[in-house]
Amino acid sequence: MNKIRVAIGSENQAKTTAVENIINQVWNNVDFSYHKTNSGVRDQPLNDDEAIDGALNRARQALELGKADYGIGLEGTVDINKHGMFLCGWVVILSKDNIYCPGSSGKMLLPKDFEYRINNGEELGPIMQKLMNDDKNLIRHNEGAGGVLSDGLYTRVMEFEHATRCALVKFVSKDWYR
Repeated sequence: MNKIRVAIGSENQAKTTAVENIINQVWNNVDFSYHKTNSGVRDQPLNDDEAIDGALNRARQALELGKADYGIGLEGTVDINKHGMFLCGWVVILSKDNIYCPGSSGKMLLPKDFEYRINNGEELGPIMQKLMNDDKNLIRHNEGAGGVLSDGLYTRVMEFEHATRCALVKFVSKDWYR
């Protein structure tokens, strides 16, 4: 049986671990590659549409760079509604046949101070780094902002595992998505 080649458009350890954890539950004999990609959107996406576009851009680049069967792009975002600003992760899986499917994580309410700072041009990652004295940028590659805010109940790995599960629907239930 041929290996399935999956190119991940990230080198972030939390993101790659999440994708590997879920893909390995669905497909056997997978060969992963990891690629630095550019989202083509703001460093801090401010809505779901922008994050999905960024994840799709990353998936396209990963697919090409990895000469893969599937490219996977991941993008964290914040999204605002009448209840506040929410943290969310998006994953887009793109096949070499140009079939793609986005999937999101759950959404977590951010503190009002974070919302204010993000609305004034700051990014969530650097905000967390400063507040947690994370001079080595370890939070972004491990528990993430969600893990810190939820006291470990919903880590960055969990966030992107959920988004990956949701992004797989077109590929595991093809008959429903003809």
